[in-house]
Amino acid sequence: MSTRHAIALAAFAAWFATVALPATGQEYRLDSSKGLTLVDVQAEPATLQGKHGLRVTLSAEAKVRLAQAPAGQQASPEQLAVIDGSDFSSGVIEAEIAGEPAPDAPPGARGFVGIAFRVQADRRTYDAFYLRPTNGRADDQLRRNHAAQYISHPDWPWFRLRDETPGKYESYVDLEPGQWTRIRIEVQGERARLFVHGQSQPTLVVNDLKSGAQARGAIALWIDSGTIAHFRALRVSGR
Repeated sequence: MSTRHAIALAAFAAWFATVALPATGQEYRLDSSKGLTLVDVQAEPATLQGKHGLRVTLSAEAKVRLAQAPAGQQASPEQLAVIDGSDFSSGVIEAEIAGEPAPDAPPGARGFVGIAFRVQADRRTYDAFYLRPTNGRADDQLRRNHAAQYISHPDWPWFRLRDETPGKYESYVDLEPGQWTRIRIEVQGERARLFVHGQSQPTLVVNDLKSGAQARGAIALWIDSGTIAHFRALRVSGR
C-alpha cells in the first residue's frame, strides 16, 4: 500500500469514527439517587411545581467543612452528582433544572445550577454550563449579563475567565429562581452551545472548550454552595 493510500485510509477512519458512527441515546428520569455518585452533595426525590425530579443540595459533611474553613478558602471545591456509566464527548444534553439560594446561603449566592460534562475520574476536571437564576431579573444590568456561565475546572473557573476575557464566557438570559428551566447543550469537538427555554438561538456560544476537541468523560448534575437545586428529564445523545 502506498503512503498516499495509507494517509487517505487513516483520514477516512478518523472521519468515520466522529461522523458516521450512530449516536447513542439515553434518558434519565432523575427520580432517585440510584445510579449517581455523589460528590459533596445529597440528593433525594422531590416534587417542584407538580413535576417529579431530584432535589440536590450541599451535603451535611461539606457544610461542616465550609463552616470551619478559613476565610477565603474553598472547603468544597466541587459539588457534583455524577451519572454512573455515562460517557460523553460530543452530542446533545437536555434537562430541566431549577435553582435558588438556600435560606442559610451567603449574600453572594445566586442559586447556581447546571450540567457538567466530560467529567474525569478525579471528579475535579470537567466542562460545564450553569445558570445564576437570581441574576436573570436583577435591577443591575451587569448582574443580568452574568446570568449564564461556561467554566472548565480546575484551570478555568469563572473568576479567571471573567478577569482575562470579560463577557466572553457568560451571557444574559431571562431566569427566575426556583422555576423549572429547560436547557439544551450541544457539543461538537471543541465547540459548544447553550440553549435556554427552547429558544432557536443559543444563549451562550463557546468555540474553544478548554478540555479540547477530543476529550470525553461522564455527565454530572452541578451545583455550587448555597443552592437548592432540582433536576429532571435528563436526555443525552452523542458519542
